[in-house]
Amino acid sequence: MDRKNFIKKTILGTAGIVAGSQSLKASENKSKVSTMDKLLDNTSIQNQQVGFNHLPNDEIKTMKSVLHKANTRGHANHGWLDSHHSFSFANYYNPERMNFGVLRVLNDDIVASGRGFGTHPHDNMEIISIPLSGDLEHKDSMGNTTVIKQGDVQVMSAGTGIRHSEYNKNKDQEVRFLQIWLFPNQKNVEPRYDQITLDSKATKNQLSQILSPNADDAGVWIHQNAWFHLGDLEAGCQENYTLKDPNNGLYTFVLDGDVTVGDQKLNRRDGYGVWDTAAIDIKADSDAKLLLMEVPMGMG
Repeated sequence: MDRKNFIKKTILGTAGIVAGSQSLKASENKSKVSTMDKLLDNTSIQNQQVGFNHLPNDEIKTMKSVLHKANTRGHANHGWLDSHHSFSFANYYNPERMNFGVLRVLNDDIVASGRGFGTHPHDNMEIISIPLSGDLEHKDSMGNTTVIKQGDVQVMSAGTGIRHSEYNKNKDQEVRFLQIWLFPNQKNVEPRYDQITLDSKATKNQLSQILSPNADDAGVWIHQNAWFHLGDLEAGCQENYTLKDPNNGLYTFVLDGDVTVGDQKLNRRDGYGVWDTAAIDIKADSDAKLLLMEVPMGMG
């Protein structure tokens, strides 16, 4: 099997898009290799800098960066699921769009009313879900049954292995959410689940931390040296983001509106990664909402 087909197959095997129990059982019986090992295999992430697994952004000379315009993302419409992939996922494969550091998956999903992802397994992955509208019902093998909605942040450390399902709880409206996967810095940890509800005032005209490596810090925590911030900025608002770790990179995803990050102008659903920089200026060119993801650029 050639490299392209191998990676497409292994990514598809971990996508969680299942047609029913028969396909799920078949997938489980194929291999006992972990989700993390499958996605690491034949990529540039292991034991090296991985921000370079992208075409460089030649327009910006002041720092190392990569630009992902919204209309260049992978797209799959399954009828019940309409998904845009910032990085290779399922049937979307682009060798220049495999990851940004340990950020492996950034999916922008719309799930039809009453539909969803059947029960499927994960292990050794940090999985973050951020609803943008509607209500997403979650059930897992740890005994959690919850509903997350706009303003919530959900995290699962899959660790030694979990099974879960995600469904649109409503029969009369779609649900929109971001699903984000990060490679962990520890394998085979005890699986865990957490969710929080954000104070909408906390993100108004400022960058509010929603995730970190520290259980006692603001937001949810994960097994990775990563920090996420959300901002709901009015036009003209300016912020400066200082990276927590000089070895990390910063990936900005614009939820709505227009912003300028450093010297780069961005629009709705654009993604922009920078690394080898200590801090970066952010300006809202219109009313805008954005997600900042600071992540390690390598696994060691």
